[in-house]
Parts: sequence; structure tokens; C-alpha cells
Amino acid sequence: MWQLEARFNSKFNYPYVFLNDEPFTDEFMELTSNLTTSETKYGLIPKEHWSYPDWIDIPKADQLRKKMGDEGIIYGDSLSYRHMCRFNSGFFFRHPLLDEYDYYWRVEPGVEFFCDMDYDPFLFMQRNNKKYGWTIALIEYESTIPSLWKTVRSFMQQYPQYIPKQNMMDFVSNNNGYSYNLCHFWSNFEIGDLNFFRSESYLRFFDYLDKAGGFFYERWGDAPVHSIAASILLDQDAIHFFDDIGYQHDSFMHCPRARELQKKCHCDSEESFDLTDNSCYRRWIQL
Repeated sequence: MWQLEARFNSKFNYPYVFLNDEPFTDEFMELTSNLTTSETKYGLIPKEHWSYPDWIDIPKADQLRKKMGDEGIIYGDSLSYRHMCRFNSGFFFRHPLLDEYDYYWRVEPGVEFFCDMDYDPFLFMQRNNKKYGWTIALIEYESTIPSLWKTVRSFMQQYPQYIPKQNMMDFVSNNNGYSYNLCHFWSNFEIGDLNFFRSESYLRFFDYLDKAGGFFYERWGDAPVHSIAASILLDQDAIHFFDDIGYQHDSFMHCPRARELQKKCHCDSEESFDLTDNSCYRRWIQL
């Protein structure tokens, strides 16, 4: 948060909205509000957005979750992680504290921002009709989503009216939609249009996936869900790569390579994840 203020928000003073499934402590609210001169808001996630829906077979979900844990799949045995993925897939944009906003910048704990931003990305999105922005794209763990693409294909067959002709299908599929190539935008960084997620097409898409049960019977992440949705439901020109935002989450880092952008950054572009084998950046550039 301190880096985001120093690099960007101290110049633009956008509010922060904090959401959690448990009430925030007084200490958390005091310390975070003191990091910015902007408004800070703190909200509780509704129980129905962070719990099993009625159609989930809970003993079955518990059994499958334990099996994934035993197999060593990352977050395979975590129920809270599944609630988080489902919330970020289908509910964050419905929280009352976000009702007044049209755009959002998702900020996660422990991330870093390396580059000065001298322009407003929200105005950029609005003026250029961009709906979804990203910085890092990578390969998903196939063991967490074995039936996701089958469900997506079924959705596309049932609701072809939601799929624009000039979509970005080729980013997530190497064979015109027959199979999923596992590429996804890493959703711990997103700058997006909330009205895309509130749209009929996205809500129908999320509900279709949700009823299939994969958030609990498997471990569908919000990153592939958002990425597939953006790729098949949006025109390709509506997705934007924020190359000029230097960003790191865990060991994955994007650092701009252009010399003019480097002058505003404190990262090493030679260490950028973009050019590694597990990155989908090259596919994006090809398209």
C-alpha cells in the first residue's frame, strides 16, 4: 500500500475499499488509514458469498478436497482458498461498497509496485473502451481445473449470443476452442471495468460455472475464470496489457523492458517473468 501510494495514488487520491470475511481489527483500520490521505472503507463479505451454496454435496466436496491435499496439489486441501476464489469470481463486484464505482484496481497483500505512474489508468480504460487490464500471464495448474474447459465449452454451445466474433479465444486455446492451453492473466493484479462483471453475459457465465460445482469439487481459481471470461466474452481490443506497471507477487515479477519506461522503475527487466517458459506473454505478443 505504501508503494502504491508513492508510485501512483498520492497523485490521484483514489479511495481504498477493504473487504474481508471477518471484521477488521481496529489496529488494521488505524494503520492502513494512516498510510494514505485518501478515503478508506472497510466491509464485511456477506455469509452467502463465503459459504457453500445449496447445491453442493458437502461430504463429496470434503472428500475430494482431502484427496487433492493428499496428492500435494497447491491449496488442494484448503476450503478458505476455495471460498476466496468463488468470491472473487462471482461476488466481489456485488458488494455494496463497490456500488458507486465503475472501475477497480485489485491490490493483494505482499505485492510490490516498481514504477512511477504519471497517468490515470481508470481514465485510460474509460477513454479507450478497455474492460480488463493485466501485467502477468502464466500457465495454470491443470490438476486444479480438470473439468473447467469442458464446462466452458458447454456454456459457449448453449449461449453463443454472448461470444463476440472478434474475441480473444486464441489466447486461451491453441485449437480454436477444442481444449484449454492453461494460459491465464494472474488476477492478483487487475484493473478492470466493474460493469463487465455486472453484465448479463458475465453473470450468466459465472452462474453456469458455479452450478457445475468446480469451485468446491475441484479447485477452480478466479484467475482462469476471469481470464477465460475476458477472452471469450469481450472483443479482443477490450483487453489491455499494462506493460508500464512494474509489479511482483510472490516470485513472479513483470518489469518493463523499454528504456523510457525503465527510467521510472526500480526493477531489473532481465529478471522479468515474461520471457520464461511458463509465461504466456509470448502468446499475447503473437496474437
